[in-house]
Amino acid sequence: MTTPFTDDASPTPPPGCPAHQPGGLGAGGLRRLYGPEAEADPAGLYEKLRAEHGEVAPVLLHGDLPAWLVLGHSANLTAMRTPSRFSRDSRRWTAFRKGLVAPDSPLMPVIAWQPLCVFADGAEHKRLRGAVTDSLNRFDRRGTRRHVTRATDQLVRQFGPTGRAELISQFAEHLPMLVMTQLLGMPDEYGPRLVEAARDLMKGTETAIASNDYVVATLRRTMERKRHSPGADLVSWLLQHPAGLTDDEVMEHLRVVLLAANETTVNLIADTLKMVLTDRRFRAHLSGGHMTLADALDQVLWDSAPMSLVAGRWATGDTELGGQQIRTGDMLLLGLAAGNVDPVVRPDPSKPLHGNRSHLAFGAGPHECPGQDIGRAIAETGIDILLTRLPDLVIAVPEEDLRWTSAWISRHLVELPVSFTPRTIPPEDPALTAPLNRAEPSAAPGAPSAQAAAAGTGGATVPRQRRSWWNALTRAFRR
Repeated sequence: MTTPFTDDASPTPPPGCPAHQPGGLGAGGLRRLYGPEAEADPAGLYEKLRAEHGEVAPVLLHGDLPAWLVLGHSANLTAMRTPSRFSRDSRRWTAFRKGLVAPDSPLMPVIAWQPLCVFADGAEHKRLRGAVTDSLNRFDRRGTRRHVTRATDQLVRQFGPTGRAELISQFAEHLPMLVMTQLLGMPDEYGPRLVEAARDLMKGTETAIASNDYVVATLRRTMERKRHSPGADLVSWLLQHPAGLTDDEVMEHLRVVLLAANETTVNLIADTLKMVLTDRRFRAHLSGGHMTLADALDQVLWDSAPMSLVAGRWATGDTELGGQQIRTGDMLLLGLAAGNVDPVVRPDPSKPLHGNRSHLAFGAGPHECPGQDIGRAIAETGIDILLTRLPDLVIAVPEEDLRWTSAWISRHLVELPVSFTPRTIPPEDPALTAPLNRAEPSAAPGAPSAQAAAAGTGGATVPRQRRSWWNALTRAFRR
């Protein structure tokens, strides 16, 4: 099939054109990835596109800008693993070269070129990514998990005595940022506003630019403090790395780590909790002892990828992918969610995939997500601690009443109301919060300590010792 994007035609229809009217179709009858119809059922849209075009489909982004959505599992891997054909440098995009992307476009915070490894190839990519991976690898698992435990207890302490909670707004949306601000050496109070800004930015709203500006300003303030008072944290390690990153390079990498970790981990926590509480497949396997929490996370990464798609790759020359003729400068969107349900690799989507990590949720190739281990640790530990503290947690509404909202790159569970026996989580024992090793991130100067931020009142109705919520749930499901 030949490309529907001609060199001599602007992909943006003139004002008054029917393509600007509401609906899921734009210029040339191409389907839009934005707007009410696309956002109401993104999975259904992907399957329509797969039926119409196969592994790679022509689509329209905000402003009716053209792109290719990669739907096939194999085609996605090809695009991810061959940077010589499909570059990460967004400056190659034909729409940028022709001046068709408005400065205030909601695409800009995600697609505009920045001096970081996400938009680099070759030797420059190796230099920048090396600094990020080296720094992330300095966190030890015990230290990270202790931050997660501390943050989880802080959140549960707020709603535990009530016997009811809404786990998206009161738990999932806060836990990753609380942990990441600690790993970056930020004061605890930065967390709430960063949560709002990060979610707004990733949704591509009209205020996305302002939210991005807030994130950038916050990171620059943190960098300035760490330059004078370095600690065992990601900001300090990037500033000190022998790769010699510039201030802009450090800031941009911190920004992408913070936003990517938050967005993906929020969705992973929410979808895994939903699965734990509602999915009969999970309950059956749990009761039989055949599924671990790690298995559950992998199943969610297959069924509900935290990011539906990733923008993007840009063709370095005229080429072919999935039967489509891709032209130099065309944008490719990596369809992670669509690729994970490709009938070629998953003829039966209902079949469990225990231990199978060949999903596309974290990407592949040279740009595979470098922080996936931290994201998994936050989700797995946070859910484990939550259900240990509240072992009789049950969903408080019929499953069919759960609602979702979608943006062009991700899908979010709106609410997950639950009920449980009211419990008061005791304050942390200072003896349990002493530094574990030199790689433990420290709070910013003058910031309240984590144990002070987490302190609460009430009796010790939940024991401090760790006990498996798995056994408690198994007993409950066998009643």
